Amino acid sequence: MTMIAENLHRVQARIAQACTQAGRDAATVSLLAVSKTFGVEWVEAAFAAGQTAFGENYIQEAVEKIQLLRHLPLQWHCIGPVQSNKTRLVAEHFDWVHTVDRLKIAQRLHEQRPAHRMPLNICIQVNVDGGTTKSGVSPPDVLALAREVVQLPRLRLRGLMCIPEPAPDFVAACAVFQSARAVFDAVNAAGIALDTLSMGMSADLEAAVASGSTLVRVGSAIFGERAPKV
Repeated sequence: MTMIAENLHRVQARIAQACTQAGRDAATVSLLAVSKTFGVEWVEAAFAAGQTAFGENYIQEAVEKIQLLRHLPLQWHCIGPVQSNKTRLVAEHFDWVHTVDRLKIAQRLHEQRPAHRMPLNICIQVNVDGGTTKSGVSPPDVLALAREVVQLPRLRLRGLMCIPEPAPDFVAACAVFQSARAVFDAVNAAGIALDTLSMGMSADLEAAVASGSTLVRVGSAIFGERAPKV
């Protein structure tokens, strides 16, 4: 599993270089290792190399990993769609949810978050490029949802997340990411303090960092290409 440590080092170097080129402090961008479809031994190897934050798309698979690895000081992020029938599992086991796209889901997460746990960190998913088949709130509606979410005491609204369609080049990718940054800035300007802009993956993290991302979600560049989920 030394490959994982080497890959992590390469990704961290990419983030540092992207920050240098953008005139940013590398400490302002966090790395989320996307471990979906990879077993606990892969997560353990990444942890041994210094990685503590992990992102998962598939709820049941993630809960099994969380339970098996509860002896380690890991932080778990749900970055996949959250259906109503899975909100209890998410509320009980995760530390972060990046994919809140409607008030009903936020309310269920709030109601089902165990009282003894810290508030669940929330990002609102924004559909920045208008994809009709994608989850996410349209940019004009983000502020209204943010105002509702901050009223739920068992949730802590931290920021926004986006998953745009692949862009043909760096400039085009920056344009889309900058539109997400504009929504982020607008919500902050309206008096709702956000500190997290979750955007950028293995292929486009440089453009995301140049556009203001504070958290990049990287899977294949760390763990390798994953087999299709069946």
